[in-house]
Amino acid sequence: MTKTIIGLMFSLAIIVLLQCVDPSTCFELPTPRDTRRGGAVTTKRVAAPRRMSSTYSAQRLEPADLSPMEHQQQQQAPPEFSVTEYTAVEKPTATSGGSATISDEVLNLVKTIVGAGILSFPAAVGKCGNHPSILFPVSILMVGVGVAAGYMYSLIGRVCCYKQASSFQEAWSKTMGQKTRILPTFSVLALSFITILAYSMVLGDTTQMLLRSVGLVSVHRTTALLGVTATTLLPLCMLKDLSSLTPFSFVGLMGTLYTILGMGIRLFTKSYATGGKFAADVGATTFGSIGSKGLWSLSTLPLICTITSGYVAHFTAPKFYKELKNNTMERFNKVVTRSFAISAVASLASTWLGFLTFGAGSLGLVLNNYSAKDSLMSLSRLAIAISLGSGYPLCFSGVRDGILDIANVREKDRTNGLLNKITVGILSFVTFFAVLVKDFGLVMALSGATFGNAVMFVFPSLMFRKAVKQMDAPNKRLQLESKLAGGAIGFGVVLSVLGTFLALQGRS
Repeated sequence: MTKTIIGLMFSLAIIVLLQCVDPSTCFELPTPRDTRRGGAVTTKRVAAPRRMSSTYSAQRLEPADLSPMEHQQQQQAPPEFSVTEYTAVEKPTATSGGSATISDEVLNLVKTIVGAGILSFPAAVGKCGNHPSILFPVSILMVGVGVAAGYMYSLIGRVCCYKQASSFQEAWSKTMGQKTRILPTFSVLALSFITILAYSMVLGDTTQMLLRSVGLVSVHRTTALLGVTATTLLPLCMLKDLSSLTPFSFVGLMGTLYTILGMGIRLFTKSYATGGKFAADVGATTFGSIGSKGLWSLSTLPLICTITSGYVAHFTAPKFYKELKNNTMERFNKVVTRSFAISAVASLASTWLGFLTFGAGSLGLVLNNYSAKDSLMSLSRLAIAISLGSGYPLCFSGVRDGILDIANVREKDRTNGLLNKITVGILSFVTFFAVLVKDFGLVMALSGATFGNAVMFVFPSLMFRKAVKQMDAPNKRLQLESKLAGGAIGFGVVLSVLGTFLALQGRS
């Protein structure tokens, strides 16, 4: 099972590397179909995607499908032209795009991917082995998952380019159909809900540890969580205009990087090793003899699910593709490659530093391993708390709006009174579960095993296969990628079922 999983990941890596050599080769037009009649090649009036050149025009729709304004705009558009009939969707090229540069997109995407979830990786490794040698194959596994995640992220961008879609749900509707649109909508909603649940759990833990660092050692986690929810999260989630919180999103990334730096300092100064400055304040570091052999079992699946949860951001792919200036697929792939590479480095650093410090004794949130008397890591907790607190209402609004969308509540009916009631209800529900569930690592594993796998592997593959199927005669490269996507669907389903079962079994 594990060999099959790793083999699939390396297959995905090969495809991505081929793309990096010549990104345009993934989108070659097939050879024109010979439809000669009486010795002449037939031609057909077709529409091509809008390009940077004025030679091409946007696809024309029938007047019955257009609004009056759209019909007027179409009448003013340049005329179509005749080309030799092609039997596949045209080569994806730039539409107009947005105004974001590649550097802007990379920074924002890294901020989206890298978060508190990577602080659960050391504990996930500790479930498989307790010897430092396990980190080498784990690193290969993490890079493999990162390559697969990046490829699937790029795949969504290609589907959006083929179908001129501007959202995850729209891309699904234009490929899989409107009737099943509830599947990606509900999955994205569930992921957002799990995210704010994880935020609440981390905020409860960090607030308790921060209070202990100032001498309030008797404060219970539940008290700390209820306090931060009532005094901070509820007022923030009541805000209707969240633009003032946007600058704080950068604080989240800096807080995570500072935490990784602090973990490195504590490892190399041996502050938590036997005889170290803070060794007496925490449990003993747990190391044993189970190294890389610990990965050759089904226990690896929950680890993969946890790693998967650290890369999930795929429902944002249409937004990043749409906002990229001169959004050719070659430029979009540069954004994806750089962002996921940086995210993989951050994940590896957190995993190595945390595991080498605490071994198999790493907790679900590795920050909880560090002493409350450790001022360096207390600043890390404060930075993480500020970043999660500022990001909480942004993610919370997605949950609230998603629930209203599924309930078909119209915009004009979303009064402040209704929004406030729903806010209190959702926040109460989330806080209730955050009090009951204390294992952050379990939440991250289940998140990756369920909706994370669906959004990362299953849904992009389904959309891409359908888009290729809708082409009259896709080229061999597209056919190969379509088959690979079929394997990714099976991989995602198997990983979801077994990963969920083993994650729950491991905590029972």
